[in-house]
Formats: sequence, C-alpha cells, structure tokens
Amino acid sequence: MSELIDLTAAAAAERIRARELDPVELFEAYRERAAANDLNAFTWVADGPPSSNGNAGGHADKPLGGVPVAVKDLFCTEGVPSQAGSKIIEDYRPPYTATVVAKLAKAGAPLLGKTNQDEFAMGSSNENSAFGPVLNPWDRGRVPGGSSGGSAAAVAAGVAPWAIGTDTGGSIRQPAALCGIVGLKPTYGACSRYGMIAFASSLDQAGPLTRDVTDAALMFAQMIGHDRRDSTSLEFPEEIGVPRAEDLKGIRLGVPEELMGEGSGIEPGVRDNYNATIALAEGLGATVEPCRLPHAPHALSAYYLIAPAEASANLARFDGVRYGLRVGGDEDLVTMYRRTREAGFGPEVKRRIMLGTYALSSGYYDAYYGTAQKVRTKIAEDFSVAFERFDFIVTPTSPWTAFELGSKTTDPLAMYLNDFMTVPMSLAGTPAISIPSGLSEGLPVGFQLAGPAFSEGRLLDAAYALERAIGFDGSEARK
Repeated sequence: MSELIDLTAAAAAERIRARELDPVELFEAYRERAAANDLNAFTWVADGPPSSNGNAGGHADKPLGGVPVAVKDLFCTEGVPSQAGSKIIEDYRPPYTATVVAKLAKAGAPLLGKTNQDEFAMGSSNENSAFGPVLNPWDRGRVPGGSSGGSAAAVAAGVAPWAIGTDTGGSIRQPAALCGIVGLKPTYGACSRYGMIAFASSLDQAGPLTRDVTDAALMFAQMIGHDRRDSTSLEFPEEIGVPRAEDLKGIRLGVPEELMGEGSGIEPGVRDNYNATIALAEGLGATVEPCRLPHAPHALSAYYLIAPAEASANLARFDGVRYGLRVGGDEDLVTMYRRTREAGFGPEVKRRIMLGTYALSSGYYDAYYGTAQKVRTKIAEDFSVAFERFDFIVTPTSPWTAFELGSKTTDPLAMYLNDFMTVPMSLAGTPAISIPSGLSEGLPVGFQLAGPAFSEGRLLDAAYALERAIGFDGSEARK
C-alpha cells in the first residue's frame, strides 16, 4: 500500500492508463487510509470503491484516470452530506452536485470523501468547524491552516491523492503552505461557483490542493470553463498543459515592499526561507527587483468589511424553514429564526454576520462598505501597474508556520493576520499559487507566486521550475 500512496496523482493516472494499476485497488487503498485517519480531516468517506458506491467505472482512458478526489465540504454533492462545517446544515444532503465536482467526476476522478473545514469557510486554522479541529500531519498539536484545512491535511498525510478547496482570502494557499503541499487560487471566474455554498460571492473561487505542481495543472485543466448556471464564470482563454519549464530565464519577479517590510510580522525562519528561494529563482535565470503595491497594507481592512458584508447576505438563507436545523417553531416566526441561528451558527460566523450587517447598515454603508470597495479598486489597479513591469509578484504565503492549536482562538485580529500575504491577490482577482519551499524548525513554509488574470499556464510553469530546484520532500507527513 505504501507504494501506491507515494505515487503522485499524475503518476497513478499514468499507471492506470497503462493497465499497470487497478483504479479500484487505488481507491480502496485511499479509502481505508481516509476512514482510519486520526487528523479529523474528513466529515464523510465513501463506503466502497467506484464500482460499488455509485461512481461510474471505466476511468482508465479519462484525463484523471480514476484517481479519487477529496472534496471540501463546502461543495454540494448529490445525496452525500454537504455541511459546510456547520451545525445549521448538519447532514444536509443536496439534490444536485457542484459543477466543478461533476466535471472532475466526468474526467475520471471519483469522490473519495468530504473534507472538514472552517464553518462556511470562515477561518484560517480549521478550528471553527462544528465537527472539531483538523490536525496538522507534520505536528498534531498544530493547525493545518484554513479554511480548506481538511483538504490540505488529507493530501499532505497521504490519505487523499489530491483534493479541491475554496479560496476567498487565502483558504487554499495558506493551508497548502502550512501543510507542505501545492495550492492554486485561480483567477476569479475561471471555475464555476455553482453548487459551492457561498461565503463571499465576489471573492470565492474553487481550486486544487495537490502534492506537486504537475498534479495541480492536471486537475485545474478539468475544472475551468464557463457554466451557464454561474454568470461570473468565464471561458478560459487557453488550454492548460503539463508544466515543463526547466528554468526562469526572462522571468521578472517583483518583491512587494509593502508586504515584506519589517512591520509585516514575518517569522525569521520564514523570511530566511523566502530569501533562499529568491536566490534559487535568480540561479534559474529570473530577474528579481522590488515592486510597489501602495494600497496593499489596507487590504485586510477592506477584506474584513467586504467579505462579512457579502456573508451576512448569503447566510440569511439559513433560517430553519426549508432545510437544515430548526429550533422551536411553535412560537412566532421571528423567534424561530433567532433561536435557529443562535444554535446553528458558531462564534466566528456570528461575528462576521454582525460585522457585515453593520457595514451595510444605512448610516454606515458609505463610510465602511463603500470605502472598502474603493480600496479594493485601488488594490486591483496597483496589481495591474505592477504586472506591466513584472511577470509575477512573489511573497511568503503565510507570515509564519503552523501555530499551536488554540493559541489564537481568543484573538480574532491575530487570526486574521494569517491572511496578510494572500488577501491582496484575492481582492484583485488575480491567480496565485503556493508551493512548499522548505522547512523552518521542522514545519513547512510556503512560497507564493501571483500573476495577471488568466496567467495560470505561465504561473504553473514558473512554479514547476522552482519546485524542481527546491526539491521539497513531504514524505515525512505521510508516515
């Protein structure tokens, strides 16, 4: 079994296509590991291989070759619990499947299980789940990051070959960094949001979490494209192929002064690792120079007004009337709403709903929400100007490595600072990828590359060249 688990998804798919590996054997190997995992990474695991759990067989000749996928619990999956990490829709089984999940299944990736997450994707540590925290496979006393922490931990620990997550302000990239895997946040609109339970609709985007860059490219190629059921989705302008770049000659990398200054809170070990990775990039032929993102320091403030405002509207649908938890019902309707939401939502979700409702209130709309949207526009303009000179902007993915469970739960501001490096790209709608760049005191560090809209092909190529030069070995987490 260990031989199968050590295969990347692309390598496993190739062996299946060559008829050297039975996809049912691969599925069962991962299903057994997923069911027995002690990381609390899954909220539901399939009860059998594709031939017996309702997934169609005959995957060998499909692009993803029958390699099973773990899916964040934020995605609707027909007849399977889709709970968004929340008590308010515990055991909700939707009558339809999210577009990106259906696309992966059609391409030959059967559903392995649903992964744990921060409630409604609100969090950076996976401690906000109604189903308990996820543990980091590198150190079970530490967080895996969030909100896609279950997906990241599952891939890092070898209990899933690859997974999908969602990224609103860093929820793919940050857990990928803390768990030592690859995480890609696509351009906003590259992947359909249909069937993804909404947090902040102008920011949410689906993306892959994988063991290496090749796997990320393989999965991403099957996720993209316009969906008539999501008006924000777009036709991707180019095909995504297998990354093959061997160097970074001719590539210009920008180091944003506003994010890398002494006041950024970057841990010394993370900064040292970042500097070493920059040196590797220069050795591969890249030109590295400082760049400016003047409004980036205001990104977190703008994000924590815009995202909660959208969440307060999106989560209004969870009222105990049509589906999910209902508390009471004999009294008047307003009391039933209040009691249901009080019992069903966790503290962080309640905090963000209140913040968002306040920001949208008539007396404060212009002062808070309106101003935040203006800042967002300025941030997007900053990136556009920077990309006229640079191919990619590079930062550490997270200012620090995985922190201890419970160490930041009583300080929301400290928790929000996890997203300092990732939120600017989310507000700008640009693609960004995190790759593992080494260890600091035995814990993974992530290196983030961000590019212009729809530059994922070049972004994956550059990440692949760097990945080869870094030579990160994540096998320790799979033991």
